[in-house]
Parts: sequence; C-alpha cells; structure tokens
Amino acid sequence: MADEQTNPAAQKQLVLQKIYVKDLSFESPKAPAIFTSNVSPQTQINIRSGAQEIAPNTQEVTLTLTLEAKDKDTTLFLVEVAQSGIFFMPGYTAEERSVLIGSFCPATLYPYAREAISDVVSKGGFPQLLLQPINFDALYAQAIQERSARNSAAPATAAAGGETH
Repeated sequence: MADEQTNPAAQKQLVLQKIYVKDLSFESPKAPAIFTSNVSPQTQINIRSGAQEIAPNTQEVTLTLTLEAKDKDTTLFLVEVAQSGIFFMPGYTAEERSVLIGSFCPATLYPYAREAISDVVSKGGFPQLLLQPINFDALYAQAIQERSARNSAAPATAAAGGETH
C-alpha cells in the first residue's frame, strides 16, 4: 500500500465517464428525385477532434466526422456527427494527457460516431455506409510532425524576412 502512495504511476487513471452525441445533422438536398436516378457516389470524410477541460483532471473530448457523398457535382447527402465523451484522467503529465486526448480518446469515440453515421444514412434512404477503421495513433503522430515542421519553419521565415530589409 505504501508503494501505491509513493509511486505516481499507480495513481494514473483513465476513466470514461460518459459518451454522447453532442451534435448530429443530415442533409439530402436532392431527395426524393435522387432515389429515382442511377448514381455512383464518391464519399469524402473530414475528421477533427478537440478537447476542453470541464473539471480538474476531466476532459470533454469531441470527435467530429463530416461525410459528404457526391455524384459529379451533385451532393447526394451530407452528414456530420460530433461524438463526445467525458474522460477522467488524473496522474498523467501534460504530454501524456496530450497523447491520450489526441489519440486514445478519439479512437474510443470513433465506433460510436461510425454507428451514428451509418444509422442516419440508412434512415435517410441510402444503402448502409460502412466507414473503415482509422489509426488514430498514426493521425496523431502525423499532426505532431506537421505542427513541428510549421513551428520550425516559422522562425526561419521570420529570420529570412528580417534579412531582406
């Protein structure tokens, strides 16, 4: 028991307290005419996530998926879901918490968002839509690399700009 009190790793917790749909919208601007035509939809998905501290050691993480299905220049449907969760995460460093918020939490929320999109698309009169799994660890690593590249390029640009006077 004394080891638990002196070992900070023993005090780390990650508790999912709640999962909920924060926002959901579906548009099918060409319905019902679209159902009588032969179309070959192309889909595009946009993924973003964000977090806010709502209490000490407690984060609300929101994963937003926007999916648009088009046939040429015609939008067949547009669906957006903001899937949120409340995560209690005491005992982590700021860097560890950043990784959890940027990768683990969105990965936890994704199956719920994927199900919500599939359900609403089907209820909108379209065939079942199966979104493929996403590697949030890789997405997070890529975002960190891009941020690092932007930050290291900014001082070089400013220095170069200073030399042109």
